[in-house]
Amino acid sequence: MNDFVDHAVLASPHKSETKSETKSETFDATALMDRLHELAPMLRAAARQVESDGRIPEGHIAAVRATGFFDLVKPAAHGGSEEHFDTLVQANLILARYCASTAWVCGLLAAHQWLLAGFPAAAQDDVWGADPNALMCGSYAPAAKATVQTGGYRLSGNWSFASGCDVAQWAFCAAIVPSAADPAVGEPAFLLVPASDYTISNTWDVVGLAGTGSKTLVLDDIFVPAHRVLTFAQSTSGDTPGAKVYAETAGYRIPMLTMIPSCLASVAVGAAQGALDDYLEATGGRITRGAVAGAHQKMAEFPTIQLRVADAAASTDAAQEILLRDLRRVTDKAYAGSPVTQQDRILSRRGQAFAVSLALRAAEALNASTGGLGLSMANPVQRAWRDANAVGRHISLNWDAVGSMYGQLALGLPPKGQY
Repeated sequence: MNDFVDHAVLASPHKSETKSETKSETFDATALMDRLHELAPMLRAAARQVESDGRIPEGHIAAVRATGFFDLVKPAAHGGSEEHFDTLVQANLILARYCASTAWVCGLLAAHQWLLAGFPAAAQDDVWGADPNALMCGSYAPAAKATVQTGGYRLSGNWSFASGCDVAQWAFCAAIVPSAADPAVGEPAFLLVPASDYTISNTWDVVGLAGTGSKTLVLDDIFVPAHRVLTFAQSTSGDTPGAKVYAETAGYRIPMLTMIPSCLASVAVGAAQGALDDYLEATGGRITRGAVAGAHQKMAEFPTIQLRVADAAASTDAAQEILLRDLRRVTDKAYAGSPVTQQDRILSRRGQAFAVSLALRAAEALNASTGGLGLSMANPVQRAWRDANAVGRHISLNWDAVGSMYGQLALGLPPKGQY
């Protein structure tokens, strides 16, 4: 580990002066970060096998759980630490340095503890009342239209990209439900379903984030009680049933898209940081063998290599600062009782996508100069490069999609997109 570029560890966890009365005051964020770093040998050694298996092993889940990671943003009333979301993102940056697939899955599973807190209390009791350690995967694209039945909805269809579904006990399946304002009009919503209600189709065979097991959930005419529904409008505004349950905790009133995509973006940024760590370790003592460029020279003495290292370090540094700054900005506003405005939300979306762009820049600068050794599938730099590029394909983090939305706002046009 190269401490002089270890910004994820050096950053101080955010602490708001206003805290929940039920929030534990004994939580030690620094100790948790240290425990995550201790997982590095296991995660690095298994990274190639995780890719080959196409899923995260139960042993990884157990090891991450033991650090307290999955409880970070979970309500204290259900045994969580009730920390601010930037603490989760900071922790996920560490996981991603050692295995991006593990960070993608674990980050989402942890973030979904926060998302569940937005549901009605009865839904939370269904999950955490039966199993306090329950984990939830999700598929966010509304893949079907739910039909109304007395007391709830019936749901059928296929939900793809359900990362971590092999290790989850529940799933958020997005679908179109009748609007409360006008039942004849549909609106997207999350419908919460137990693993017993769906089967998993192995549709995941990809070039990046291969170990996330982002497979397809198949539902066949299952019933979802009305209390297990959270509309997108509620979640993206922060005006959720759960926000009223936890009225003393402003963190549960923050709009979803200022929070969860930051956790996803942290995977690309952390992977780029890990690539830099591995690159420095491999390149510092490497001697060239090529006759054309000149054999038996130290790569570390090449100005082009030095510049690539500087570029990658500056890019990952800036990306981490942007992610954590934007999270702390909206959290501070929420705890101050100020509304999180449309501009705040789009600024967060801009920062999330731009952080990923910076991570891609860093990964490309390093991977392009690894030579023939970098072609090995076991090379951690090229794995981080593939993983970061996979993150950049996500519609919530694609710079073309998100950047244009900010441009529309800045130019006085109605923004079109997810915010």
